[in-house]
Amino acid sequence: MARYNGPVCKLCRREGKKLFLKGDRCYTGKCAIDRRSYAPGQHGQNRKKTSEYGLQLRAKQSARRYYGISESQFHKYFLMAERKAGVTGTNLLQLCESRLDNVVYEAGMASSRAQARQFVNHAHFTVNGRKVDIPSYLLSAGDVVAVREKSKATDEFKGIAEANDSRPVPVWMEKNSDAMEVKILRAPEREEIETPVEEHLIVEFYSK
Repeated sequence: MARYNGPVCKLCRREGKKLFLKGDRCYTGKCAIDRRSYAPGQHGQNRKKTSEYGLQLRAKQSARRYYGISESQFHKYFLMAERKAGVTGTNLLQLCESRLDNVVYEAGMASSRAQARQFVNHAHFTVNGRKVDIPSYLLSAGDVVAVREKSKATDEFKGIAEANDSRPVPVWMEKNSDAMEVKILRAPEREEIETPVEEHLIVEFYSK
């Protein structure tokens, strides 16, 4: 499935919650869901009660859109999560959190996940000293993600580093602001993942 390139604010309104797809704008009064909290479209304000299947579908779509993952990739992660020991729903979210583009965003080295994906695609980052330009690259404990030397001097990265210097990073990673790098300490616990979805509904959706 091709990546969605339409108005992302519509996605938040469709899911009825903030998915934080536009970076800093999501924290201002300009956020579309703050102004129009109903679903987009002609009948957006007249939606009927959602069925059990509908709730499961919305949970799955919310998670996909939150991380910016295609349907095929997300289903692949679910199958991987099923095979791993532990709780399938938590395993699924841990896989999504360990994506390179998500780590770049969570570490404050990009203003949104969309920008993080673009930066990774343009080869601005290294993993353990090697250039990686695949946003879906899965990181493990001990991996170090860093801005490439030639990118550190650009005004864009300097501005992002300054704007996000005081932004807290998840406890499962360790950031070195001066070096513009972050180290993965371990996989995140469920309570440390702020994804606004109910993963058990996703498991129910795919288990039918």
